[in-house]
Amino acid sequence: MSTAQALTLDQVVDTARYPLPEPDSAGGRAVISRARHELRTLGCTVLPDFVRPALRAALEQECAAIAPQAHFDIETVNVYNIAVDADLPAGHPGRRTFQRGNAFVPRDRVPEESLISRLYSDPVFQDFLARCFGLPRLHELADPLSGLVLNVVAPGMEHPWHFDTNEFTVSMLTRQAQDGGVFEYCPNIRSAHDERFDDVRDVLDGRGERLIRRLPLHPGDLQLFKGRYSLHRVSPVRGETARHSAIFAYSERPGVIGSVARTRQLFGRVLAAHTAAEGRAVRGDRLLD
Repeated sequence: MSTAQALTLDQVVDTARYPLPEPDSAGGRAVISRARHELRTLGCTVLPDFVRPALRAALEQECAAIAPQAHFDIETVNVYNIAVDADLPAGHPGRRTFQRGNAFVPRDRVPEESLISRLYSDPVFQDFLARCFGLPRLHELADPLSGLVLNVVAPGMEHPWHFDTNEFTVSMLTRQAQDGGVFEYCPNIRSAHDERFDDVRDVLDGRGERLIRRLPLHPGDLQLFKGRYSLHRVSPVRGETARHSAIFAYSERPGVIGSVARTRQLFGRVLAAHTAAEGRAVRGDRLLD
């Protein structure tokens, strides 16, 4: 029997500190209130030791076992994940390009019995996340590849500055890099109505230190993040050890499936579900990416 099959949610998560089954208790309300406040003011909140420390080794081993299945491809990208040859005015931050060298293990390669899969599909966990984000409900992505993924940043690689397509992101570091691999972000550097290209350009040009926060993360910490409005990156990984993090992808609406182009970029393949859903995506704002 696997670790995840043998354990209940209470045994996986420190529910004394994070009372997921009792969100309306005093403790539950306090945790959710703090998360909402930090998401609103800082664009990010971290729940340290969300997974019990006794399970850190199992968490790391399970993810390390599937890491070799990550699709790896070095790509030239910009912060908006749009075509690097897009017709943009001189000085536009979208004209700056970077080498993206991180890789992803798709959901269909993540064992259902693993700890991260157990968490991803748990309705109590999903309800807790929705409350933290101030949403009535979250839905698992219908996408067979990108709902739950393992992000792998190998030594010498990085995940350069970028914005997310989703308004919110849930992730968990499962293995630290030996050196480097620091999560850096610029809280609410843009809004749904203002791209603030000047501030973005300052960060890319090395003049935006005033806008950057660096977040110490440890295996088992749960991170909730508004990545659509906060420019962010994982700095270059150094040493002998790759950085691993699980990304739990949800949506406010059911049936969400990624585009053919983006799916092929991330995973090197597309499935029938992606082809069938192409062209049905609806954007919630008019931001560049």
